[in-house]
Parts: sequence; C-alpha cells; structure tokens
Amino acid sequence: MTILGINAYHADSSAAIFVDGELVAATEEERFTRVKHWAGFPAKAIRFCLQEAGITLDELDYIAIGRDPKAKLKNKMALLAKNPLAGVGTVLDRIKNAREVASLEDEFAKEFGVASESVKDKIHQIEHHRSHLASAFFASPFDEAAILSIDGSGDFTTTMIAVGKGNKIEVLDSVDFPVSAGLFYTAFTQYLGFPYYGDEYKVMGLAPYGEPKYVDDIKKVLKFTDNGLFSWDSSYFTPPTKIKLSYENNIPFVSQLYTDKVEKLFGPARKKGEELTQKHKDIAASVQRACEDLIMHILNKLFERTGMKNVCIAGGVAQNSVANGKVLSQTPFEKLYIPSAGHDAGISMGAGLYLYNHVLEQPRKEAIYSAYTGSKFTNEEIEAYLKDRGIKYSRLTDDELYDKVTDKLLEPGVVGWFSGRAEFGPRALGARSIIADPRNPKAKDLLNAKIKRRESFRPFAPSILSDYVGEYFTKVEDVPFMEKVLPIKPEKHADIPAVTHVDGTGRLQTVMKDVSPRYYSLIDTFRKKTGVPILLNTSFNENEPIVNTPAEALDCFLRTDMDMLVLENIIVEEKP
Repeated sequence: MTILGINAYHADSSAAIFVDGELVAATEEERFTRVKHWAGFPAKAIRFCLQEAGITLDELDYIAIGRDPKAKLKNKMALLAKNPLAGVGTVLDRIKNAREVASLEDEFAKEFGVASESVKDKIHQIEHHRSHLASAFFASPFDEAAILSIDGSGDFTTTMIAVGKGNKIEVLDSVDFPVSAGLFYTAFTQYLGFPYYGDEYKVMGLAPYGEPKYVDDIKKVLKFTDNGLFSWDSSYFTPPTKIKLSYENNIPFVSQLYTDKVEKLFGPARKKGEELTQKHKDIAASVQRACEDLIMHILNKLFERTGMKNVCIAGGVAQNSVANGKVLSQTPFEKLYIPSAGHDAGISMGAGLYLYNHVLEQPRKEAIYSAYTGSKFTNEEIEAYLKDRGIKYSRLTDDELYDKVTDKLLEPGVVGWFSGRAEFGPRALGARSIIADPRNPKAKDLLNAKIKRRESFRPFAPSILSDYVGEYFTKVEDVPFMEKVLPIKPEKHADIPAVTHVDGTGRLQTVMKDVSPRYYSLIDTFRKKTGVPILLNTSFNENEPIVNTPAEALDCFLRTDMDMLVLENIIVEEKP
C-alpha cells in the first residue's frame, strides 16, 4: 500500500510518502524552489517522493492532503454573518484557496500528465489539525497519549486537544479562528519590528535578554479559560474579517494583526531596523513567558482530563523550543514526543499517517526518531559535479575525513557539513549543517561575520552525543530533533560559550549512534581530541532555505568565508 501525503496551498508546502506504513521520504518544496516557506502545490517534492518510493503517480494507492475546506463550515458562516460586508475580502481569499484544494486532481493532471479522473478517487482530505495530531502521535513510541496541536490557524481551528490510543485519535475540544496562540505571538512579533512570516523565532531568541515585566499586561490581551483552553480580548487584534492571510507568488504573507490599542498599552511599535531597546527585550520576554504559561495551562488541564503519562505536541507553536524544554518539569506528564517537522511542513506526514492508521485502521509502525528523509548524493555524483565545475577536491576514507575535519575545527575553522539524507523540518541535524568549535568564545561572532549575517542575539545550537547529556545539562531528555531548550550546568558555561545562550541554556540535539552514525563519529573524534562531546551546529544556508544539493552547498561555500566544505567523503578547501 502506498500513500502520498501533501501540504498544499499553505505555508511550508511539502510531501511525504509511505510504503506499507513506513515513511520512505519526506521533504519541503522550499528545498527545491529555494524560496523560504514556499506555499502552493508541492510538485517537485511530490516527484522526489515518488522517485524515492520507485513508483509512478498511476501506481499510487492514496493521496492524503492535510486540508479540508468543509471542516467547521457552520462556524465559518457564523463568523461571516456577524459582519458580512467587512468580511468579503477575507472570505474571497479563503474561497480561492479552498477552490485550489478542491481542484487538486486538476493540478496533478497538469503537473504529471495523467487524467484527472484517475487521481480524483485517490484523494482524501484530512483536516489540518488532525494531520498535526497524527504527525505527533502516530510517529511517537506511545501506545496511548494526550495530544495537543497548536498553531496560527488551519481549517478554521487554531488549537485542538485529543487522546490517541493505538491507531485511533479522539478529538476532545478545539479553539476556533481567530483566537489563536500562534497569531497572538505573531502579532507581537510584528509589533517588535520583525514583519516577515516565520520571524517568531527571533522573539524567542531575544526574550532571554529581557525581564518578563509586562506579563500581567500581556494577560489582559490573552485570557486563560477554566475549560483548559483560552480566549482573548479582540480589541487588541485586527478583526478577523480584515486579516489578510495570502500567498503572493507562493510566499506567505500575514497583514498586521495588532490594533493601536497594543501601542496604547505598550508604547509605539518598533519599526523594522530600529534599535532594540531594553523595553523591546522586556516585552519579548513577557510575550514568551505568557506563551509558555498558556501552553502549560492547556497541558495541565489536559493531564487532569486524561490522566495519561505521555503527551505529544505539534503545530507551529510546538516549534517554541524554550517552552518545550519546560513541559516535563512544569506539568505532570512524564514523556513528551514532538516530530521533526512540528510546523506546517509536517502536515504532509501527518495526513498520510492519519489516513493509514485512523481511517484505514492499519497497525502502527515503529516510532520515528530519524528526520533524514530528504535528498542524498553519492561520492561519484559529487565528484562528477566538482570536475565539471573545475573545483579542486580530495576524497578521504571516513576515519581520514573525521580527523581532517576536526583538525580544521580546532584551528579554529568553520566547516560546511553535507552528509547523507537531508533533514525533514526546520532544523539542521548533522546532514546539512555548518559546524564549529563550541569552546571558542568568538565562534558566534565568527559565524555571523563569515556566513550567517543574522541578528547577534540569536543563539547557535549544541549537538551533543546522547551518552553525555547529563554531564552538561541539568536535565537528561532525548532531544533527537533539536526541539527543546534545556539549562546547561553553570560549571559548563565557560567550557562551551559558543552554544550557551545568555540565560545559560542551549537548544540541544542529542545525537544517537544508530540514528546519525557519521555525525556521531565526527563528534566523537572531536571529543577524543578535546574532551568535549559537542559541536556547534547551525543550518547550512545563508538567508535561504537549507541547502539541498551539492551545487547549492558549493555555491554557499564559495560566496561566504567558510573554511572547508565537506560533501560526503569529499573535501573542498580551495576557492577558485
């Protein structure tokens, strides 16, 4: 049985393919189009997935799209009825998007040269948040768990709580658009002068530089409810009928979400590029704290309601790694699973899993701990490409490679590391990474000056061998997808300054030998030379989607001041 899951006509468009329930490939369309958060029909990602599964579109059994325009139709109509004239623009935008989803078979016909009727009967529409729930629970190791999906919005829902047991998910409750934890966070992201889709992580990175002085004021805006969910004071937010959620040239765009009442409460909004004052940092800290408090409020009530020991979380807000790192200490839950693509790209994987497990009632497969489901290239393919480009290189054995790369890191040097299959999700996990020595106090400034050219307040991540987490962090948890921020032991701050954030934390990745054997061996070689089982890890890109091919990796190496490029077993050091 083959199932293609897709996230289409929505931000972070993607595709995933399952063969008899096993995830064979999953990737985001942005990796091919080279446009961040690309929205639209993921034709290139679909072609990649079909190729990896070794089948044609005609041979495919099912197509699951993580979108159902019919979901909560009555609720949508009720919102429009409250203010029909003001809502015309927004409704027309959403109707256009719904029509694109409804005509999915025509898109397949156009892109793949098949008859639309041959595709139509294969398509199953899976509600957005049910897809998120499935991406977390059915990929988890838990036979039963409480589940939370929380994001900006999708299919008129912004938050959904549920229980998963075996191959079934039972939805318990939900929050309707426009009340949204994701849109709340985005509104204040815009207010703080970060206007682009996906900028929320900048507020999370800025927050530790401030004090949460304004939490009480923030909670005038965001209101926790006794049923374990939440509401808000709508006067602080743009009316839902005037919110513009569009995909212009396949790039997501969200119009201003806050009203002048926010400025009356907190002062004038910061314009993009203006100086970040201490007050801005304090507001960021307050927004982050309020978001954390909301997540814990929902989860604590969810525990009371379900009594379950395990919890799974997905959705865009589940990318808030600072909040994720506090779940097990601030709720009664004992175990937590978050997928590698908790954001909307994971909808493709979740839609496929929901169809396979919940709808078709097939037995669940092993838990997913590897995010390596994307592109891969052989040494021979890489050598042929480099020869064609006239690039000098050397090819080494694995042991020679680990030794030479770690020597370069010790100089100190910055290395582009391209190895194995690309990761599915927003985090580089040692397949498409830029790496450096975490002991070097100047490494952060070095990376920003040489390559990343990003805000100085944003931290870099530690990839740590899983056996050594307890030596460096105050909590020992499995963090395979870099989805949690945990406190670093105070006595270790000076040992790894490049990956210790200003508040003494790190967004870690626990590197497991059976999941990431080559990356593990590289870090272990570094450990043998330095005594430190950690590398600084950041995504292999320069203000673009993470590199997907040797050509993109080489171009990034050539236009930046990176010191070494590693492509599988091949090393490039000289620049023509």
